[in-house]
Formats: sequence, C-alpha cells, structure tokens
Amino acid sequence: MLKTILSLIFGILTSIVIAQDQDIHSKRREKMVNNQIVRRGIDDPLIVEAMLKVERHRFVSKSQEKLAYNDHPLPIGMGQTISQPYIVAFMTDILGLSRDDKVLEIGTGSGYQAAILGELCDEVYTIEIVEELGNRSKALLAELGYDNIKVRVGDGYQGWVEYAPFDAIIVTCAPTDVPQPLQDQLAEGGRMIIPVGSFGNQRLVLLRKNDGKLKKVNVLNVRFVPMVDDTGRKY
Repeated sequence: MLKTILSLIFGILTSIVIAQDQDIHSKRREKMVNNQIVRRGIDDPLIVEAMLKVERHRFVSKSQEKLAYNDHPLPIGMGQTISQPYIVAFMTDILGLSRDDKVLEIGTGSGYQAAILGELCDEVYTIEIVEELGNRSKALLAELGYDNIKVRVGDGYQGWVEYAPFDAIIVTCAPTDVPQPLQDQLAEGGRMIIPVGSFGNQRLVLLRKNDGKLKKVNVLNVRFVPMVDDTGRKY
C-alpha cells in the first residue's frame, strides 16, 4: 500500500514539474514571437501561429533548452546549427506559401524549419547530408505527428527528383552557386530562397521561375554552414 501511495505521489509531482516546464517554455515562445518576429515586421497570422505552436526547445539538446528561444542560432552537433528564429520566420515568410504548395527543404538539421513548414503546407520533403542528424530529425518529426513531412538522408545538391517539381524550395546551407538540379526541380511560378557564397561572404537570394527563366533578387547578408557532399567537400 505504502509503495502504491508513494508511486502515486511521485507521479503527481512529476506531472506538476512537466506542466511548470511547459508553461515556462510557452511563455518564452510567446516572448520570442512577439519580440523577435512580429516586431521585426513578420505578421502573417499563419506563420505567427506556427512559430507559437512549434516547441523549439524540442529540437535542441537538453543543455541548450534554456537558450532555445533566444535571438541567435544554436549548435546541434556535427558542426551544424539550428537557425536564429527570425531567420526561420523570414525565409518562410518570403516564400509566400499556401497550404497546397509542395515544398522541398535542403538541410534538415534539427528538423525545426521542417516542422514550421509542416504546419503551413500539406507536403514537405527535406534532405539532410549528415546521417545522424537526418535520422534524429526523422524520428522526432514522426514523434511529433508530422506525417506530412518526408525526411531523406542524402545529398541535397541533387534535390529530390522523384517528387519534383516543387512549388517552393528552401535551402538552409550555402553553396557557392545555386545548384542546377534545384533550379530544374523548381516548378513554373515557383520560388526558391537560398544562401549563396563562401563563408563570411554570403547573400540570401530569392529566385522566382517564370516562363522557364529564373529571376534573382538579393535579399540580405547571412551566415550559414556550407553545403557539402557526402565526402565533406564544399559545393
């Protein structure tokens, strides 16, 4: 009997701690969205709702949880990072996504950007070159119920031709030039947002395909990890 009572008490105390943690993270998330996203001009209600819903602390290590909603990127292992929340929101917003858009992401990383996309679109395809990260993100996204997101471990430079064309492509690692396979896999009327250039000299570029031709607009200076192949060679 005593053992049962102690077990019940432990269960109740654990539930209280979990609820308190969730409340803390919820408040941090709300503060992040208000201060870092909305005040910087991103006020699309669907994006705001997605940023409020997706629990960013789930996509970083336990040691980084308290920093998950801060205004900067964080390391996620294997030399990779989870992007600054504002950059995630900005790159998502600039694509002008619709629910029925088919989206390709290059550089799954933690899976956070994919989760945001999964809140907005019915079909999301994401590729990660680092096997450990890809498998980790695939498991987490499945655990969180994102059955509309397909994750593949592979070379993102080549895109995912089996599911092309894509209405939107978002790239979260930087090649020195826009990969031709991604240009080819972009649908007519499609949009691509991609960082281009060598480390320390990168520009975020928006491309739109009209009449089979790509129109490029330089957006802002950024700093992303380089795009690499499976040997680690930079593209």
